[in-house]
Amino acid sequence: MAILVTGAAGFIGTNLSRALLEQGKKVIGVDNLITGTKQNIAFLQRFKSFSFLEMDIADPLLGPKLTATPIDEIYELACPTGVDNLTKIPLQMLSASTIGVINLCEIAVKKKAALLFASSSEVYGDPKITPQTEDYTGNVAPLGSRSAYEEGKRCAESIIAAYCRTRSLKAVIARVFNVYGPFFSDRDTRVIFRFLRLMKQGKKPEIFGDGRQTRSFIYIDDLIEGFALLMKKGQSGEAYNIGSDTSISINDLTQITIRAASSTLEPIHLPKHPLDLQNTRLPDLNKIKSLGWKNRISLEVGLRETVRWMSESK
Repeated sequence: MAILVTGAAGFIGTNLSRALLEQGKKVIGVDNLITGTKQNIAFLQRFKSFSFLEMDIADPLLGPKLTATPIDEIYELACPTGVDNLTKIPLQMLSASTIGVINLCEIAVKKKAALLFASSSEVYGDPKITPQTEDYTGNVAPLGSRSAYEEGKRCAESIIAAYCRTRSLKAVIARVFNVYGPFFSDRDTRVIFRFLRLMKQGKKPEIFGDGRQTRSFIYIDDLIEGFALLMKKGQSGEAYNIGSDTSISINDLTQITIRAASSTLEPIHLPKHPLDLQNTRLPDLNKIKSLGWKNRISLEVGLRETVRWMSESK
């Protein structure tokens, strides 16, 4: 089986590609390396069945480049993320979520390949209901500071749904909540990665605001199992939340991360980040659980595994 993984040099893409390669699959990785790393690609190139194209998914030449390549499945993960990137590269976020997604839908239709799109909990904006179900339409600001990512993902979902209705595309949407694990970039500013990086540098972990805002965190291996299940059993044209249905405050997360890293550094509080607008984020997971999926790895265990990878590889 030949599988196209876009965003292959990123955190999720590298972990997914590794899992597929270890299962004996052929993987074609695509990444423009805006936020992905060459180190991750170097790791994947140890596998003989991995090949790599350094391209933007919005490049119209991507399809012609893949003309002679058999593709059975596509995992579309290519979109910059991170709060800081909302102001640095918003147009690249929008391009990936619109032109890039159309490009990949066209490739999937021509190749008769199944597609999984990695959407985000950001489609719910600053939610007014908790937990968030897949039929919740969200509370978003189309012109707001987070709109490049939020509205980009919402538009991408709409594009995919239209292809499923009109072009017989077989595609499923995974709305990913906060995920963590190995192979993250030194430039990744997501909260767990930022905490670990600061502590490794001998600096105190920084909490923006009072730390009472809550999030839920899923370990990367559980996410990848969910992707495989959705690719196999998910209803085409449907969206599925995937994450953890246990929430934790950032204050408590900091203490668990400090213990996992065997650190004695105490956190400091900084003013709330102007782009960190959500007070809570928690998925309703009944839909994906009905397919047989569940979380297996606790936050404590997953953090220890992430710390172990960090100490061994960096």
